[in-house]
Amino acid sequence: MKIWEKLTEAEKFKMVFAEKVKRQGAAELMEALDWQGFFIAPASAGHHGNYAGGLVAHSNNVYRRLVILAAEEDRRAGWKRAKYSGETLAIVALLHDVCKTQAYRTEEKEGRRKYTYNTESMALGHGEKSVYMIMQHMKLTEEEALAIRWHMGAFDAAARSDLRDFSRAVQQSDLVLLLHMADMLASNIDER
Repeated sequence: MKIWEKLTEAEKFKMVFAEKVKRQGAAELMEALDWQGFFIAPASAGHHGNYAGGLVAHSNNVYRRLVILAAEEDRRAGWKRAKYSGETLAIVALLHDVCKTQAYRTEEKEGRRKYTYNTESMALGHGEKSVYMIMQHMKLTEEEALAIRWHMGAFDAAARSDLRDFSRAVQQSDLVLLLHMADMLASNIDER
């Protein structure tokens, strides 16, 4: 058995993050994620990853999918070098859902753990909150911020009311659509 397969999801996340992300503030962000409970948080209350540690497992799945999609797109476009750096791919995939860190409460009911939405969490939109939380510690490029902001695509409430901003973001950066697709594949196929 390979060493990678013996690692926990949190260990995999931390290893990739440490290897790929060298930006100022990255270490402080990792510390904040740790004490805020990122590595034990669920990815949702009732859908994919609705278990302790589901958020970090989901983030790892999105990273794996994004690396594959980006490499495939580079080949299709005939790029000699990758369009997006390994650092950018790691940042947007691993951190796209940091807003979920304290988004759910745990309740024990009839001996089973259940998650409910924490209405006391900061009332920013899904993508905006992730961008805000990351930028408390580390700068993002414009493309990284756009990709994280719009990773929900048409499932974002703001996009449902007016798709022009989402369409504009996709036109400005291929990374927006690549991250959205990686997120959808991870949550709807890998984590089904």
